Amino acid sequence: MYLVVRPFVEFGLSLLALIILSPLLVPVMIILKLTGEHEVIFLQKRIGYKNKEFNIWKFATMMKNSPTTGTGEITLRDDPRVTPVGRVLRKTKINELPQLINVLKGDMSIVGPRPLMRESFDLYSPEVQRVIYNTRPGITGIGSVIFRDEEKIMSESKDVQATYRRVFRYKGDVEMWYQESISFFTDLMIIFLTAWNMVFPKSRLVYTIFPSLPKWDCQDLTRKEYPRQ
Repeated sequence: MYLVVRPFVEFGLSLLALIILSPLLVPVMIILKLTGEHEVIFLQKRIGYKNKEFNIWKFATMMKNSPTTGTGEITLRDDPRVTPVGRVLRKTKINELPQLINVLKGDMSIVGPRPLMRESFDLYSPEVQRVIYNTRPGITGIGSVIFRDEEKIMSESKDVQATYRRVFRYKGDVEMWYQESISFFTDLMIIFLTAWNMVFPKSRLVYTIFPSLPKWDCQDLTRKEYPRQ
C-alpha cells in the first residue's frame, strides 16, 4: 500500500517544496547565469526506473567539458573542474534541488537508490542491476547518507579507480538492503539522516537506526562483512 500511495504524496510534497524554496532557487539561478560558464541547469542521462534512461536535473556546478577531462565521472574534493559557486552548491546539496522537477515528472522519488550514469551502473553485479531500480531512484537514499562525503574519500585514496569500484560494490549491498527494507519508517529515517549528516557529517547514527545494514569501514576503505539480520 505504501508504494502505491507514495508517488501521489511525493508529487504534492515536491510541488510544495518548489514553491517554498523559490526565494532560494530563483537567486541561485540568477547567480549561475551571471557567473562561471553562465549555465543554470545541467541535464544528464541517468539510469532510472526499470533500468530506463531519463534526464536528471541539477544546478550546473562544473565546467561543460568535465565528463571528458580530469577524473571523468569521479569528482574529488577541491576538484578544479567545479566552479566557485558550484562548490558552495555541492557542499550544501542545493545543486540537487532541481530534481524535485524529476519527482513531479515521475522520473524519481524523494527517497530511493541514486540514479547513476551507465558507466557507474555497469560496476554493479548483474544481480544488483536487476533489482536496484525496481523502485524509482531518489533525490536522497541510503547510499547518499553513508557516503555524504564521498568526494573526500576519493581524494584521500591512493588508487581512485580501485576505491571507486570498492565503494560501488558496497553501495550495491546497501541498495539491495534498501529494496528488502522499503517502508514508510525506512524512508522517513533516511530523510532525517540526510538532514542530520549535513550537520554531523562524520556521524554513524545510520548504523544505530538500521542495525541490519551492511557495515562500511571509512577509515581504511575496507569493507567489513556482517550477516544481515
